Amino acid sequence: MNPPKTDARRHHDPEVRGFASDNYAGAHPEVLAALALANGGHQVAYGEDAYTDNLQQVIRSHFGPTAEAFPVFNGTGANVVALQAVTDRWGAVICAESAHINVDECGAPERVGGLKLLTVPAPDGKLTPELIDRQAYGWDDEHRAMPQVVSIAQATELGTVYTPEEIRALCEHAHAHGMKVHLDGSRLANAAATLNVPMRTLTNAAGVDILSLGGTKNGALFGEAVVVLNRDAVSHMKHLRKLSMQLASKMRFVSVQLEALLARDLWLRNAGHANEMAQRLAEGVRAVHGVEILYPVQANAVFARLPHDVSERLQKRFRFYFWDEAAGDVRWMCAFDTTEDDVDAFLAALKEEMAR
Repeated sequence: MNPPKTDARRHHDPEVRGFASDNYAGAHPEVLAALALANGGHQVAYGEDAYTDNLQQVIRSHFGPTAEAFPVFNGTGANVVALQAVTDRWGAVICAESAHINVDECGAPERVGGLKLLTVPAPDGKLTPELIDRQAYGWDDEHRAMPQVVSIAQATELGTVYTPEEIRALCEHAHAHGMKVHLDGSRLANAAATLNVPMRTLTNAAGVDILSLGGTKNGALFGEAVVVLNRDAVSHMKHLRKLSMQLASKMRFVSVQLEALLARDLWLRNAGHANEMAQRLAEGVRAVHGVEILYPVQANAVFARLPHDVSERLQKRFRFYFWDEAAGDVRWMCAFDTTEDDVDAFLAALKEEMAR
């Protein structure tokens, strides 16, 4: 059978790699194969299709028999829907200052979700019960937004990873105050691969109530899911998803991608490889005099500090972002398709630019 023809043309060089974001990577071939498998014929729209129904069984194999998945388009949408599901209109969310919901979502949780974010400084990106307590007060004060949720990211925005014991302690502390726990899991697979534990160990088994489960950063074309772990904590998820413009009409094409990642071990293979490439990159960077690694490399991110002019020259050869331009801090991300040759070429360029 001849491959289907198209009038579209390739507009990029597929050999070019960067270290700016794991979102820069394309879709994994197994995910693309799954999309082709789900194509053709008619399936009921808006989630009443066979692929979304089957996804529920796949999700429960990872997160327990009561877990329920609600596929959405993107990570910001997943976070906004999930946080709305566990708050009242007067509710507030405690999170780290560096949290994605605070610094990288254009105010969507507050402007679209109608939530107040109560931030605390977390030098390594991780909350602790003591840090939570800086904002966990005033539940009876009508002049203050009511803290109702603690939101953590796994892995964090700084590439650090919570242990299962740390998450359990946070959940117990939050629940003791009557608050729910949301986990932003856009890179949950990377954290699970680092710790060599099932994803359930970091979520429902530790007490997390609701999860934003990532797919795009780990090989999907698009699509994430809100996973309800504690059904008693939420209500009207279907209505919230639609209200937030996250209900896909052709949902089978989101669900089948998550099935391709999660049904067996593709999620783990992809995340584990990205983590390994980050470790290779970090080991090479440590040997370059004048470059400082800022945080423990525990997932697929390397944060470093180097001279500003070096970074600017290096960016002309490989794409990556400044994290704090004034300080000279940068972030280098590895993806499921980053190769050893990619890392070695980047390290060679870094050494050349540092030597100039």
